[in-house]
Amino acid sequence: MKPTSSSFSTNFATTTSKRLQTSLSNLRIWEEFEAKTCLCNKILDGCPDVLTLKKLHAQVLVIDHLHSNPSIGIKLMRAYSSFGEPKTSRKVFDEIPAADKNIVFFNVMIRSYVNNCMYGEALLVYMNMWRYGVVPDNYTFPCVLKACSVSDNLKVGLQIHAAIVRAGLDFNLFVGNGLIAMYGKCDRLGDARRVLDGMRQRDVVSWNSMVAGFAQKGRFDDALEVCKEMETQLVKPNAGTMASLFPAVTNTSSANVQFVREMFNKMAMKELVSYNVMIAICVNNSLPTEAVEIFSQIESKGLEPDPVTIASVLPACGDLSALELGKRIHEYVVRKGLSQNMFLTNALVDMYAKCGCLQAAREVFDGMGLRDVVSWTSMISAYGMNGQGRDAVGLFSEMLESGVVPDQIVFVSILSACSHSGLLDEGRHYFRLMTREYKMVPRLEHYACMVDLLGRAGLVDEAYKFISQMTVKPSEQLWGALLSACQVYSNMSLGLVAADHLFQLVPEQAGYYVLLSNIYAKAGRWNEVTAVRSVMKSRGISKMPGCSNVEMGKRVHTFLVGDQSHPQTKEIYEELDVLVSKMKEAGYVPETNSALHDVEEEDKECHLAVHSEKLAIVFVIINTEPGTPIRITKNLRVCGDCHVAAKHISKITEREIIVRDTNRFHHFRNGTCSCGDYW
Repeated sequence: MKPTSSSFSTNFATTTSKRLQTSLSNLRIWEEFEAKTCLCNKILDGCPDVLTLKKLHAQVLVIDHLHSNPSIGIKLMRAYSSFGEPKTSRKVFDEIPAADKNIVFFNVMIRSYVNNCMYGEALLVYMNMWRYGVVPDNYTFPCVLKACSVSDNLKVGLQIHAAIVRAGLDFNLFVGNGLIAMYGKCDRLGDARRVLDGMRQRDVVSWNSMVAGFAQKGRFDDALEVCKEMETQLVKPNAGTMASLFPAVTNTSSANVQFVREMFNKMAMKELVSYNVMIAICVNNSLPTEAVEIFSQIESKGLEPDPVTIASVLPACGDLSALELGKRIHEYVVRKGLSQNMFLTNALVDMYAKCGCLQAAREVFDGMGLRDVVSWTSMISAYGMNGQGRDAVGLFSEMLESGVVPDQIVFVSILSACSHSGLLDEGRHYFRLMTREYKMVPRLEHYACMVDLLGRAGLVDEAYKFISQMTVKPSEQLWGALLSACQVYSNMSLGLVAADHLFQLVPEQAGYYVLLSNIYAKAGRWNEVTAVRSVMKSRGISKMPGCSNVEMGKRVHTFLVGDQSHPQTKEIYEELDVLVSKMKEAGYVPETNSALHDVEEEDKECHLAVHSEKLAIVFVIINTEPGTPIRITKNLRVCGDCHVAAKHISKITEREIIVRDTNRFHHFRNGTCSCGDYW
C-alpha cells in the first residue's frame, strides 16, 4: 500500500523534529562542554589553592571532553608544579596520548622538574623528546641547560650545545645566556667566554652570567674585570650583577673596592641584594665603618634586612665594638623569629665576643637549639681573646663530650686561648691531641700558635728550636711571633734572625721594622734604630698610625694619635690634662720605653699622652654618665704606657674599660687588667 501524502508529511515532520531535537541536544551538550571548559580554564588561570586544584582535577578525569583538552592538561601540569608536585604533573603528562604530545607539553614537563630541583628527570624527558619525534626549541634549551648547570653535568651540556648548533639556535639570546651559565657552573670559563664573544646580541643577563661564572669559582678580581668591560660596552650593571658577585666577595685592591662602590652608587634602583654585597665587600676589606653606614642606608630606605644582611653586618659591629647597633640587630633577629637560624646565632656569638661582652655571647650560645663546630669555635675563641683560657679549656672539653668532632680551626682557637692565658702545659697537650689522636697534619696557623705560646712564656730559645724542626717552610706569622717575643724579652740575637727572615718574606711590612727598632731602642742602641728607620724611609715604608674607635649615639667615632679633628678636641685635651695629673698623684709614671724614640723624656711623655686610645677613653668619660663602661677598639697593640694608664684611669673614674687590640681584649677594672700583665 502506497503511503499517502499526509502520512509522508507526518513522517517527514517527525524525522525533522527528531533531528532538530538531536541538534538542539547536541548544542546544549556542546554549550555545557564549552561552559565547563571555560570554567575550568578560569579556575586554573586564577591560581587556585591545592585543595581546589585537586577537586578540579578529579572532575577533569571523569569528563572525557575535559580530559582530552590539551590546554587544560598543560595548565594542570603547571599548577601542580607550582605547588611542588612534579610527580603529579608527570601523571598528567603520561595520560596525554602520544599523538597529542607536542613541544609545549615537553617544555612544561622539563620546566616542572627543573623548578623542583629534579634535574636528572628533566634531562631524561629532554632525551625522550627525540623518540617522539619532537624537536626542541628555543624554550627547551635554556631550561635543560639550567639543569646541566645546577647538576654540574658537563657531559650532557656538551651534547645539548651540539644539538643547539644543529638546530641553528646558537645565536639565540636566551640560549646563549644559558650556555654561558652552564659552562661557568661546570668550570669551563674559557668556553663560557667564547660563547659570550660569539653572540650577535648580548644583554645584561649575558654579562651577569659571565660575572657569576668567575665569582662562583672564587675569582673575584676576574669577575670585576668583566663588570668593567660591561661599562665599556655601555651595559648598565643591575641588581643581578651585584648578586652575581656575592659568592666571591673577598679581600681585593682598594681600586676594585672603589669601582664596586661607584657601580653601586650609579644604580638607579638599589635592591637589598646590592646593599648586602656592598656590606660584605666593606667587611672583607677592613672597612667596617662604611659597612655600618650602608646598613644605616638600608634602614633609612625602609628596606627590611634579611638573614644575609644581618650575617654580613654583624662582623662589622664586632670590628668596631658597635655594641648598641649589635644589640638592636639582635632584637630584630628575635622579633622576626630568626633565632633558630644557626648561621645568624653564630654571627651573634662572634659579634658579642668581639665587643667584649662574654656574658651576652654565652647567653646566645646557651640558647642555641643546635650547635655546629663553628658555634663552639666562636665561643672558645671568645674566651681566649678575653684571657679566660681556663673557660676555653672547659668549653673545649664540653664540645668533645657532646660528640662534636673538632676540626683544625677549633684547634687554632684552643691553642691561641692557651697562649693568651699562659697555659703552656695545656697548649702542648692540645697540640699532641690534634696530631696524635686526631691524626691532623698541623697547618702553619697551629705552628704559629705554638711559637706564640712558647714565646709568651719566655721560652724564646725553645720557640726558635720548634721553628727549626718544622717539616714545612716557616711563614711570616711564625717569624713574626718569634720577633714579638724577642722584643718583650729583649732577646736581640734571635730577634735579628727573625727580622732577617721577615724582611725577605715581607719586605714592605712596616710592623716588623718597628719591632726590630723597638728591640734596639730598649737596648739603647740608637744608631741601629736610626739605621732601621733610614731603611724604612728609603723604601717608602711608613708605620701604620694608631687608630681607636668608640661607639657613641648610633655613630662610631675614630681617633688618631694626636688627633685634633674632633669637634670636642678642646674639652678632650683639657680633661686629659686633669686626668694625667690625678694619675700621677696616684703613682703613675709614664712608661717612656713605649715611646722608644731617641728624644728627651719630656718629649716622650707628650707623645705618649696623646695616643689614640687615651683620647677615645676621655671622649667617652666626658660624654657619658659615671659608671658607664668604656669600649675601645684599636688597630694596633696597646702600648705599655697606655696599658698602665688605663689601669689607673679605671680606678680613678670607677669605670670598666674594655680595649680590644689586634691580639686580644684587655678588661681594666679597679686598677687591674684581665690579662694579668702577662703580655
